[in-house]
Amino acid sequence: MPTSKRGEGRPSPTAVSAVGLRKSYGEKTVLGGIDLCIPAGSVFALLGPNGAGKTTAVKILSTLITADAGDLHVGGHDLAADPQAVRAAIGVTGQFSAVDGLITGEENMLLMANLHHLPKQEGRRAAAELLERFDLVEAAKKPASSYSGGMKRRLDLAMTLVGDPRIIFLDEPTTGLDPRSRHTMWGIIRSLVADGVTVFLTTQYLEEADELADRIAVLHDGKIAAEGTAEELKRLVPGGHIRLRFTDPATYRSAAEALREVTREDEALSLSIPTDGSQRELCSILDRLDSAGIEAEELTVHTPDLDDVFFALTSPANIPDQSEETVR
Repeated sequence: MPTSKRGEGRPSPTAVSAVGLRKSYGEKTVLGGIDLCIPAGSVFALLGPNGAGKTTAVKILSTLITADAGDLHVGGHDLAADPQAVRAAIGVTGQFSAVDGLITGEENMLLMANLHHLPKQEGRRAAAELLERFDLVEAAKKPASSYSGGMKRRLDLAMTLVGDPRIIFLDEPTTGLDPRSRHTMWGIIRSLVADGVTVFLTTQYLEEADELADRIAVLHDGKIAAEGTAEELKRLVPGGHIRLRFTDPATYRSAAEALREVTREDEALSLSIPTDGSQRELCSILDRLDSAGIEAEELTVHTPDLDDVFFALTSPANIPDQSEETVR
């Protein structure tokens, strides 16, 4: 049974399960039989190029459209047999805001409370609590059309939470937001998961998946190309290495002799040594240099990141430069 990293090793119930999920439009196969298993109380990120089928997967699992095939369960409910029970268990925030700009933020919240058939007093209490939680109290009486992009996305998510869903689908929730608003949204998502909410996230920002997700799946050509934690996915991509730069040619030559499996760049007086990025391997290289009485002018660790994984899995011929961390 799946285990969430936030559950301290305890097995977690499955919030979302899909086996053999398929969807086609005419001759075009959008989802070609994908499998997903998402533990409750975790963040799952689905990555993929535009048109890969991320939004289609969200629409199917949130009952907005039907699958062609697949054994699908959300919140313990069979999607085909009991879609109404699934709808009662979930919340959905799409790529495009559901906020009505002609009415105030508070009125948007109360409208959602009415749609969830909450008693009037309970609806007002839920609206007030969520407006405060999302730092929208001062703007609550203003038309939503006057809100900034970040405020509209916060209001959109607050509206999604009126029914207290335990599973939330966020389809590219931070698209178009400035960095500060994006980080604010990340904090909100983390607080939701800390309360036990399950988040199914699609995003075009690889940093976002790296920051938030317990597990990540890369969708390509209708299939799951790879799935795992961010660190597991990064290990799929070769190319990690340590680069040593020298200013003294004699020291450079001595280092090349002392170290094994090096790639020499004589003009730049630099050496590259393949590495898995582990602390143990870095310490081993430094120990060999110390034993030989050699000191490098600069040491740079190059490790694959999620950008590399994404490019390698979706367009193998186009792997970008490795990320760098420089130690002086």
